[in-house]
Amino acid sequence: MFRNRTSVLILVAVAAFVEYYCFTAVNVALRSANATLRSALLGFYVMVSLFAWFSIFNFRGWHVAEWPSTLKNLFMAFMIGFFVAKILMATFMLLDDLRRLFTWIARHFTGVAPQLPDTEVPAAGISRSTFIARLALIVGGITIGGFGYGTTNRYRYKIKRERIRLDKLPESFRGMKIVQISDIHSGSFDNREAVAHGIELILKEQPDLILFTGDLVNDKAGEIEPYKDIFSRLKAPLGVYATLGNHDYGDYVEWPSREAKVANLQALKQHHADMGWRLLMNEHVLLQKGADSIALIGVENWSAMARFPKLGDMRKAYAGLENQNVPVKILMSHDPTHWDAQIRTGYPDIDLTLSGHTHGMQFGLRLPWMKWSPVQYMYRQWAGLYQERNQYLYVNVGYGFLGYPGRLGILPEITVFELV
Repeated sequence: MFRNRTSVLILVAVAAFVEYYCFTAVNVALRSANATLRSALLGFYVMVSLFAWFSIFNFRGWHVAEWPSTLKNLFMAFMIGFFVAKILMATFMLLDDLRRLFTWIARHFTGVAPQLPDTEVPAAGISRSTFIARLALIVGGITIGGFGYGTTNRYRYKIKRERIRLDKLPESFRGMKIVQISDIHSGSFDNREAVAHGIELILKEQPDLILFTGDLVNDKAGEIEPYKDIFSRLKAPLGVYATLGNHDYGDYVEWPSREAKVANLQALKQHHADMGWRLLMNEHVLLQKGADSIALIGVENWSAMARFPKLGDMRKAYAGLENQNVPVKILMSHDPTHWDAQIRTGYPDIDLTLSGHTHGMQFGLRLPWMKWSPVQYMYRQWAGLYQERNQYLYVNVGYGFLGYPGRLGILPEITVFELV
């Protein structure tokens, strides 16, 4: 009780802090405007802010999920973009205040008159603080616009290609092509044609094996039903295999009874079977080509983070492989924190682990020479290929989307691996 109250107080204090600085930014930026225009723009800003906060507290009651898709997407993009913009604006203003404070302290101890340097005027003819405030507003506006633009990218599938060099790869499997998709989140979809286009891209690759690493739905098994016929088209000579992600268990929705929740999971498993996908629940299979074989292991969701399920059982999934001469082992595990926490230390003979879960936060930069997303401050491995000694981890940033109905800089992904 005390901890919850403290958390609420901290959130209120942070919100008040951000709002103060954002209002200051708008007020300072409009300093040179005529009184009528300034009052009108300040009033507009306050009204929009009040609407945003009112929306946060009434979000569930509005049943936004039932709105027309275009209106829902624009609303969600605006809300998320608006609050991210506020945080960025507040950061700019805080840094300017810190600059002025340190300048004042420096002048005080060097004997210079300790006045706040707001009178410093750059070449533009405005005070430095006014310049910072206007820059903060520009950044805020670009942020909101960017999140709006990101809604146009939510089905812009990007094929990522990786060659994985495995020293013990049997001759029969050399050149094998594997497609990985992850985090479908079918409950967020609103465009069957766009989803089907992604499936066409996969089929054009003619993969030997297709692997799905969890989160088929957002909350309920029924979310996949309108798209089962589309995903059922995925076929490969060595099969289509899947694992469960944290959203597949129905943990983020209220159920009328425990039995209803169990029934939901059973329905989800049946949907996998109906689509021709074999769900690996803490088990392994041997994939054979000619006289050679490799192992494919699949575990239920296991996360090193306390708020996510730890249902994966590697000992059960691995059982029997100790006594078999299987040169290559591939693991499907939804959460990438599993790799550092258990796989690298306890199972050094697992060559390649495939994960998803992070979505790359659906926001950031992913360029050939660099990648960045706020999610990297929560996950050490969050997008792309990682290697430690002779073990690989690949984190797929997801086929679908959740929460924010778009992607900004981190596009939906289809990963194509070639084993060499």
